[in-house]
Amino acid sequence: MRRLLDGLYDTAARLAALFLVGTLLSVLAGIADRYLNLGWRGTDAYAGYCMAAAGFLALAHTLKKGEHIRVTLVLQTVGPKLRRALELASLAVAALLAFAFAWYCVNLSIQSYDFHDVSTANDATPLWIPQIAMALGTAVLAIAFVDELVLELAGRRVVVASDEMLHNE
Repeated sequence: MRRLLDGLYDTAARLAALFLVGTLLSVLAGIADRYLNLGWRGTDAYAGYCMAAAGFLALAHTLKKGEHIRVTLVLQTVGPKLRRALELASLAVAALLAFAFAWYCVNLSIQSYDFHDVSTANDATPLWIPQIAMALGTAVLAIAFVDELVLELAGRRVVVASDEMLHNE
């Protein structure tokens, strides 16, 4: 099961990386269109869709790698029992909120499909297409929070601390 979940998070991260490349290509296409007057429309919108997809698909992998912002000011001052209780409570609330977010993102995609909702930009893209990445990313994030909660309950959770705060300028 561990390999399956880690594979899910890594696959979402790889998709996020591909969408970052898509953002770059869309921006470059827009620049080329401005200089060469190629008639390509909607490149700005597609860059935005790719950027949003990259952000949402990277959420779970970022969580699992310990790169999300954690405010540990309170956790550092309490004892181990209270710290564990606070961790469990925060993970449970986070999982609940992530599932609610995923639920509404999936419903938004379905409604956009049902109502034939299209982008107001000049690309007129059906909005359910870029919304799929948002729904998928939030669903994987919800799974990641449940994974963290289960690991914490089992006493096997390792909190990966980013070394970012060690780099002072």
